[in-house]
Amino acid sequence: MSVWAQRMTYCLGIAVEKGLVLAADSRTNAGVDYISSYQKLFDFSVPGERVIILCTAGSLSTSQSVLYQLEQDISTDADVSLHKLTSLHQVASYVGNVMRTIQDKERPWLEKDGIDYQSTFLIGGQISGESPGVYLVYSQGNFISATPETPFLQIGETKYGKPILDRTVSYDSPLDKVAKTALLSIDSTMRSNISVAPPIDMVLYETDALEIRNRVQLAEDDPYLHKIREYWEQALSEASSRLPDVSWNRIEVQDEHEYTP
Repeated sequence: MSVWAQRMTYCLGIAVEKGLVLAADSRTNAGVDYISSYQKLFDFSVPGERVIILCTAGSLSTSQSVLYQLEQDISTDADVSLHKLTSLHQVASYVGNVMRTIQDKERPWLEKDGIDYQSTFLIGGQISGESPGVYLVYSQGNFISATPETPFLQIGETKYGKPILDRTVSYDSPLDKVAKTALLSIDSTMRSNISVAPPIDMVLYETDALEIRNRVQLAEDDPYLHKIREYWEQALSEASSRLPDVSWNRIEVQDEHEYTP
């Protein structure tokens, strides 16, 4: 695998009143002649104490280095690790610091060779004593969190899957509906961009469960993935055919400052 392999990906995290949904595809690209699959959703949970799910997009070498350091800090019982921090806000700050340190170390020679070294992370979960949440950690190390007003965050190839989230997801949406919408968002992205592809990993987390009880991986030929794709395309076709007809041969009143010959 080339050092400049990119996780040409789409990951999303949705935080609603009843819990969280996080999902990611598995496509990795190192040029048109090297396309493969790499895991992009990682579980660092401690059942009964904390649930921490990470999703990654961007430079494969950078994200792997970050994940390695996070695992090392856990295994060596470092003073700061994903298993010792007491809030997701602290977790987001810690991941951002690790990523910034690694990128600063590799930046000089990667920039010299014109290699994109940047990565982004989604962090979702809950630590005992606080509410669940989803954070987006930018390549610079800073971060934002999902809110009731903006309950979803995305990384990677985001534009194709955003419209369905904008129209259907709200803070009071049921978790089962959110999971289906997340899959539709990823499927819509796969339909429009070949750099996003199965297997799809998805986690559904119920508030205060403090353990992952619902996880699924959907391959390219998974019957359920084909079923929802077929149903959605049929529903869209039927809905578009029922739209009101265009009212032709009418012109709206022009702005008084608009030039009229």
